[in-house]
Amino acid sequence: MMTTGGFSSVDLLREEATLQLSSLANHDAIEIGKIATEIGIERKLPIALEVRIGDWVVYRACLSGSKSENDSWINRKARVVELKHHSTMYERVKAEETGIDWHIENGVTNETHAIHGGGLPLITHDSGFAGILLISGLPQVEDHLLGVEVLTEFLARRGEVL
Repeated sequence: MMTTGGFSSVDLLREEATLQLSSLANHDAIEIGKIATEIGIERKLPIALEVRIGDWVVYRACLSGSKSENDSWINRKARVVELKHHSTMYERVKAEETGIDWHIENGVTNETHAIHGGGLPLITHDSGFAGILLISGLPQVEDHLLGVEVLTEFLARRGEVL
């Protein structure tokens, strides 16, 4: 069975485990946001992005070409990650693999919760789920892959081996 992006839920869970952070303080969230912004500007990507610690928006940027409707996508993706503590891409792929209607299973609507790639949990080794990286503006697979790239770069800059 083909899933969105050809991802498997097992691989996406492994990815989340690999991208765990040693900590998540304000300066970390800002650095993650700056990396995403740098990449976005360099590649002229029409994205909006946020980094949250809990439900607090610590970093936000709307790059050239992004639109106000990206705000709705970011909030809908954030609700999914807050609810499940997994990436929006994982939730989508898992629903596709199991053939469930994710929204019905979770008692929410598509108007409030978007299982579209671009919402990634920020998980720390010591405290678990701590925040969210949110990207909106590209096709959902690209939103997800950009988030993975950003977190990979953040860990590399910290000298944390993947």
